[in-house]
Amino acid sequence: MGATSAEWKFCGLRMWQQVVLALVLGVIVGIVGGHDVAGLKVLGTVFLKLIKMVVPPMILFALISGITSLTQAHHFRGIALKGTLAYLSTAIMAVCVGLILATVFEPGVGVPPPPHDPAAATKAVTPPPSVGDFLMGLIPNNIVHALSNDIYLQIVLFAIFTGVVMNNIRADTNKVKELTQEMAHITFKMIEWIVRLAPLAVFGYIAFMVGTTGMDVIKSLMRLMVLVIAACLLQYVFFGVLIRVFGKMSPMPFYRKMFTTQVMAFSTSSSKATLTTAMRELQDKMGVSQSSSNFMMPLGACINMDGTAIYLGICAVFFSQMYGIHLGMDQYLMLVLTCTLGSIGAAGIPSGSIIFMGMVLNSIGLPVEDQIAGVAMILGVDRILDMFRTTVNITGDSAITLIIDKSEKQLDEKLYNSR
Repeated sequence: MGATSAEWKFCGLRMWQQVVLALVLGVIVGIVGGHDVAGLKVLGTVFLKLIKMVVPPMILFALISGITSLTQAHHFRGIALKGTLAYLSTAIMAVCVGLILATVFEPGVGVPPPPHDPAAATKAVTPPPSVGDFLMGLIPNNIVHALSNDIYLQIVLFAIFTGVVMNNIRADTNKVKELTQEMAHITFKMIEWIVRLAPLAVFGYIAFMVGTTGMDVIKSLMRLMVLVIAACLLQYVFFGVLIRVFGKMSPMPFYRKMFTTQVMAFSTSSSKATLTTAMRELQDKMGVSQSSSNFMMPLGACINMDGTAIYLGICAVFFSQMYGIHLGMDQYLMLVLTCTLGSIGAAGIPSGSIIFMGMVLNSIGLPVEDQIAGVAMILGVDRILDMFRTTVNITGDSAITLIIDKSEKQLDEKLYNSR
């Protein structure tokens, strides 16, 4: 993958230490400066725009490179099938965790419904696509358009199709294969350079968020926030159980060696910005093969959003309790389906969880005007909770990649268990 952890020091501090320091300083500056520090947001905005510039071609080349590195067709089919099923299973599990906790602890009971605000409605909610439109939308009309507009699921489908075709005519594609591998390496290196700006970005964005959000909205939604965070922690532990049960390994090396990645995910709230850091740590610290990492991690970043699945499930029950809507077993089953689809569809879309919230709330029979008012209500804490959701997302991608690599007998277990 390129850079080693030793190269990620500045003033004697490792990257995760820089990010944590920036996070603390951002909170302090935000509290002291209030709305006066809103301009610091530009530091985070520039960072995320640089990441968005490089991530689409990186996903394209990494997936093609990963597929063409799998020399046998059955090897690719095995990883693709196992990976997709694993990602879907963990998403469904995440939704169930959210629904169960919200049903038991009732965060929406006693919370007064917000007043309807048509002006805020237009900004807060964008109608999600229908299921048919969503499925048809997976096929790109123009791959250049998909790349330039960050339509990640279309990029994934095109990359997988390209890689499979290249494997079928392998003898005639050696030069293209070498080119895609080199381009993947170049885009990895570009992201690594950009990620060195992460401490500045974290400082600016956290200062902006703390300075402008204030504490009133946080206090009013404290029970919802605590429940989402608790569900994310449960899902986080669940990944360790999966490593123990299906990988037959201790999860402790995984948690220990993923720390830098998790700090980066928490601070930037961006799975895409954290992707290359996670891939590097999986390969260099845990012994995951390059072919598995290059295929599974970009795929997971585009379809596996367990934190978002949790969030959608809890919010659906929260709003049903707030508006006094009784949910039966049929509604719960529908929520499992819509929250899972929503978490997949939200991947790679800015504020994607908010966009697909409408689809989820519609499935429980909440009127459109109440959907709009409710979504506008939680916008104030959405960015804070996004930090926890992103950490769960990237941890889940990494855990599944590790388990799949072990099942394919590609994992260097000696490196995984090393200090």
